[in-house]
Amino acid sequence: MKVLVVGGGGREHALAWKLRRDDPNIELIAAPGNPGIASIARCVPIGVDRLKDLAHLAEEEQVDLTIVGPETPLEAGITNLFQARGLPIFGPTREAARIETSKRFAKELMLRSRIPTAHAVQHSDPKQAKAALDEFSSPVVIKASGLAGGKGVIVAQSVAEAERAIDAMLSDRIFGNAGREILIEEFMDGEEISFFAITDGQQALPLMAAQDHKRLHEGDFGPNTGGMGAYAPTSRAKPELVTRVMSEIIRPTLTAMREAGSPFCGLLYAGLMITDSGPKVVEFNSRFGDPETQALMPLMDSSLLELVATVAGGGSLSRAKVPDWKPLSSVTTVVAAAGYPQAARIGDVIQLPPPEDGVEVFHSGTALNPWTNELVTAGGRVLAVTAVAPTLIEAAELSRSHAEQVSLSGKQLRRDIGWREVMRGARTA
Repeated sequence: MKVLVVGGGGREHALAWKLRRDDPNIELIAAPGNPGIASIARCVPIGVDRLKDLAHLAEEEQVDLTIVGPETPLEAGITNLFQARGLPIFGPTREAARIETSKRFAKELMLRSRIPTAHAVQHSDPKQAKAALDEFSSPVVIKASGLAGGKGVIVAQSVAEAERAIDAMLSDRIFGNAGREILIEEFMDGEEISFFAITDGQQALPLMAAQDHKRLHEGDFGPNTGGMGAYAPTSRAKPELVTRVMSEIIRPTLTAMREAGSPFCGLLYAGLMITDSGPKVVEFNSRFGDPETQALMPLMDSSLLELVATVAGGGSLSRAKVPDWKPLSSVTTVVAAAGYPQAARIGDVIQLPPPEDGVEVFHSGTALNPWTNELVTAGGRVLAVTAVAPTLIEAAELSRSHAEQVSLSGKQLRRDIGWREVMRGARTA
C-alpha cells in the first residue's frame, strides 16, 4: 500500500510513525515532510499550499491513500480537488472544514442545533464590538474567527483588557485575515480536554481523549501557543463522559453538518470544557491535534490505517470497533525555539540525545542546514518528546528528562506537563 502524508510537522511525523507500525510494508511519502519523517518515509519538497502539485504527485505515484495533517490545505479545498480527481483522501471538504476555519460558522451551527457551548456574539467593527461587551461579565473571551495557529484567543480579565484585545485583532490585525471577524464569548469555568472521533459522516468512533497545555510557561502562565505538551489518558474522560459527549456533541454535530449540506468525513476534534453542568464545546478542529497526536499514537493498539483507509475510500464505519489502547500513560513535552511564540529563532543547531527505551522524538520545526548537514530549527515548536510508561508520573519524568537533554540554544520547554492529573492522583491517593 502506498500512502501520502501531507504536512511536515510533529503531528505528521507521529501519523507516519503509526502507519509504519500498522503495516511495516507500507510505502510512505510525505510532502514536504521533515528530517525526522525522512527516516521512515520518502519526502518530496512540495508545500501544503500547492494543491495542484500535491494532486499531481498523488496521481503520478498512484497512491492508495492521502492523509492531510494541517488545517491550511483543508481550508483551501484539497479534499475537494482530490475527490474530483478520484483520489482517496482522508480529511473533510472545504465546506465541512468551516467547522474549524470559521468560528462564526461553528458557533452558529452549535447554537442552532443546541449543542452545548458558550454564548457568543460576532463582530467585525471595533466600536460595535466594544459596545457588545456590556452583554458579558469579566473575564470574557475574545477570539479571532479564522485560523490563527492556535493563538487567536485572548481571555480578558477586565473590560479594558477586552477592548485592547478587540483593537489588536480588528484594528491592528495582529492575527491578519484570521482576525477580520471576531467572537466575543462568555468565559467557561472548568478544565479543558481534547476529544477526537473518526467519522464517515454518519458513524463515529471515539479515540482516547487527551489534555493539551496551551500556555508557554509552567502553571499555565504566559502567552498562548500552538501547544507546549500533552498527555493521555486523562481521568476526566471517564466512560460515562465519553458516552455523553458522543450523544450530546459529536453525533448532533454530524447531523447538523449533514443538514447544512456539508457532511463531515475525517477526524473531528472537539476542544471541550468540562464544566459543573457538563461538557461544552470550546472549539472544533477538522484534523488531528498537535501535540495531542504525538501523545496518542504510541498508545493506540488498533490499526489507524484501516480506519482512515475505510473513510477515505467512502466506506462505512458501521461494523468497525472502537479502537483498543495500551494500558499505559503517555506524556509529550514540546521543545520550542528561542523567541517562540512571538518570533521564533530559526537556524539554531539542534543536537539530540541518544535514543532511549520508551521515548519517541517527533520532529516538528526542524530542517537540515544545506551547507553543514546539521539539524537546525525551522519553526517555533521544534520537537515533541513523547514517553510511554506504566504511570503518568513515570512517563512525565522520562519525557522531561529526555527533553532536557536536547542541546539547543535558548530552548523553551515546560516541565509540568500533566500537572493537573498528577494533582488529582495526589488528592485521591
